[in-house]
Amino acid sequence: MANADRRAAGDAIEADVAIVGAGLAGLVAARRIAAAGKRPVVLEARDRVGGRLLNEEIGEGKVVEVGGQWIGPAQERIAALAAELDIATFPTHDEGRHLIEIAGKLTSYSGPITAASIGLVRDLSRAISPLALADFEQARGRLDRMARSVPLEQPWLAPRAMDWDGQTFATWVQRNTRTAAARSLFELATEAVWAAEPSDVSLLHVLFYTHSGSGFNTLLGTDGGAQQDRFHGGSQRIALLMAEQLGGDRLRLGAPVRRIEHGESGVVLHADGPEGEPGGLTVSARRAIVAVPPTLAGRIAYDPPLPARRDQLTQRMPQGTVIKTMAIYERPFWREDGLSGQAATDGGPARVVFDNSPPDGSPGVLLGFLEGRLARQWGGRDAAERRAAILAGHARLFGPKAASPERFIERVWAEEEWTRGCYGCLMTTGGWTEYGRALREPIGPVHWAGAETATVWNGYMDGAVQSGERAASEVLG
Repeated sequence: MANADRRAAGDAIEADVAIVGAGLAGLVAARRIAAAGKRPVVLEARDRVGGRLLNEEIGEGKVVEVGGQWIGPAQERIAALAAELDIATFPTHDEGRHLIEIAGKLTSYSGPITAASIGLVRDLSRAISPLALADFEQARGRLDRMARSVPLEQPWLAPRAMDWDGQTFATWVQRNTRTAAARSLFELATEAVWAAEPSDVSLLHVLFYTHSGSGFNTLLGTDGGAQQDRFHGGSQRIALLMAEQLGGDRLRLGAPVRRIEHGESGVVLHADGPEGEPGGLTVSARRAIVAVPPTLAGRIAYDPPLPARRDQLTQRMPQGTVIKTMAIYERPFWREDGLSGQAATDGGPARVVFDNSPPDGSPGVLLGFLEGRLARQWGGRDAAERRAAILAGHARLFGPKAASPERFIERVWAEEEWTRGCYGCLMTTGGWTEYGRALREPIGPVHWAGAETATVWNGYMDGAVQSGERAASEVLG
């Protein structure tokens, strides 16, 4: 497919709809448009499809996912798409006792991090006091109740939108918890979900996102939560199969869009040609769908310039910061010790860990996330120093065997030119109430897609599918 995509630069193409970005949102939109008998052309800056989905081969036909990977039981759109493409799922390994380390105290427990779990207070009492767990759970319940009052289509119309959007999540946590341990748990949760710190994100955005994702515990959970299952062959297979069905003549890789001219007569997109070839690529179409994160969409030049509200919006939706690592061992030795491979620690540098082994359990893989502040700090350090610190953290949690993997893989997503961060964008204070109306609103023939524009499962693969379907409906309408 790559050879077919890399035709002579300097091409001028005509299409019904030009789509920027070959992630899930862009490919879903293109698929819908093609099915309606119209001609889409997808322009992708990278030399691959999938966007923030990326598989890495580890031998014997097996892969690990260095990008987005999980699907939860309430994520119906991505589940339906995977089923249509005949891609099955398998459960994230969740058997055994989980580990938690707070203030240097390490203990194991069964069930999610919530004081509502039977026996959890007893299990965690050595690391976190029953008072702290009750403190966390009471605040978490209050957060869920507030979240349910936020309209998913128009968060700025929430009953206390101005108040909630005028404060950070850190401010709310400080005011609504009494113990340092409860605040540490909220900090860990914020890093795990948004790859950011509580001080980075608007409280209104946390409430919207929580409602969008069916509750705070669902966002964090494995069994019954957003991390319940994985895809056989890795999540990028979904994008690869959609691209294959779309056909090479409708997809151009290595073609970053630099400028979009738009007006009553339609759009003209100007993109770079494939590397090493002279000239560029222009696509003329009736409409365009920009299916990249808002912060990247804001770096494209528009003629005429976008309205101030839309441009200011993109300035207030930064990407999260995450480094995703895989330590690969001959076997998942932690299972022999009765451990699930899941861990949360306030010690870091990888503060959240999962067992990411293939379905048959061989080889053993420990997935480590560095998120938010720690990802910012460690992202600028030497890769060897970073690896040593991460493996030392794994050994602290799982024992000395974890210090010596056979292979180590990492992805520093903020360094990726055409991503500049993960998992997704977040809203800073004032973002929703002042600029939220511009998030999905078309500007003439230019429409917007991407997981950050979704109303349900915003920021997730399921949200990306929803956004592609919506944008396709808009242009076909």
